[in-house]
Amino acid sequence: MSRSGILFIFLFTVSCTVTSAQVKIRLFANQSPESAVFSVTEGAYNLDLFNGKIVKVSKEKPVIITRYNGKLAVKMRNGVGVVCDSLILTGGTGDDAFSLMANGKSHIKQYYSGDLQCFPDLGTLLFINNSDIEKYVAGVVMAEGGTGRSLEYFKTQAIIARTYMYKYFDKHKPDKYNVCDNTHCQAYNGMSSDTLLNKAAMETKGLVILKKDSTLIVSAFHSNCGGETSASDDVWLSGHSYLKSVVDPYCHLSKNARWQKSFSLNEWINYLRRQGYKGKSDDPSLFNFVQESRLTDYKTGSFTIPLRTMRSDLNLRSTFFSVYAMGDSIVLKGRGYGHGVGLCQEGAMVMASRGFNYLAIINFYYSGVIISNIKNAVALP
Repeated sequence: MSRSGILFIFLFTVSCTVTSAQVKIRLFANQSPESAVFSVTEGAYNLDLFNGKIVKVSKEKPVIITRYNGKLAVKMRNGVGVVCDSLILTGGTGDDAFSLMANGKSHIKQYYSGDLQCFPDLGTLLFINNSDIEKYVAGVVMAEGGTGRSLEYFKTQAIIARTYMYKYFDKHKPDKYNVCDNTHCQAYNGMSSDTLLNKAAMETKGLVILKKDSTLIVSAFHSNCGGETSASDDVWLSGHSYLKSVVDPYCHLSKNARWQKSFSLNEWINYLRRQGYKGKSDDPSLFNFVQESRLTDYKTGSFTIPLRTMRSDLNLRSTFFSVYAMGDSIVLKGRGYGHGVGLCQEGAMVMASRGFNYLAIINFYYSGVIISNIKNAVALP
């Protein structure tokens, strides 16, 4: 076979994988549910226990699912309990939805559309929701960006969420699903109840962010950049040309633009000593440090420490902070919230409120990118 023939088959396979209309999401991924109650909220469902019999499930018949001796114990109201290896609940009308209340560390009841598969796995119940991709995207935007925003902001977040999902579509393929519902992938708490948000997902259906070589970008975002985003290679081990530092004039008056945290002078000195500081400590002004523009390291004398290390160790909102000695205290005056890479959510909200559309917003925060349908995306070998 020719090299061009091999390339054609590779691209065709990628296209078939990433343009699927459905996504499989593991629900309650950060929980360890022992049982759950499935209830129909819209339409009707068919319960298949893979025993040759399919049972109709309506709104009046919730299904109780419990882990039992390494299998599932399943019972419907006024029905006989059944033990099985796995089950699937499939929508019967094409417009079906359900609630799922899981009993784990806490009782959580959330609402979903599509089908639900369940089987026991490593001492817990594994719930997999087979959902329409655009409904999933809308749910992610609601979980990650909240409600009550403008249409253009919702469109921006929908494209970012969709890009991330497709880029990591096979992240959990060995585990029998595509993505999980916590921040290991993207936060997802079920169906969106915001009609404007749902509209944004549908009006941008299939749109993703691509590099110039038509591969999907890492669609990073954060809450607030404090007036300047971070270059990816200042935060992560590897950099991306489209994730450059951008001066952002839009977010500086937003909720998360400023923060402050104080330490006693002794706490500060002890922390620096643990990190290897061997310098003087009799003059507190030696610890002063000013960031007018984003830097990568805190410096006092000849001692340096990465700001990202300090952020993690000291539980700080960002790495964009200055240090001031004030009497017996060290005061950190910070800007922004999050890692600072990619789109600044609060800046994007302000841009949308001032009339910028999603194209302008995305191109402001991501350099040299293309917004196109997922059908035009390719993956490099």
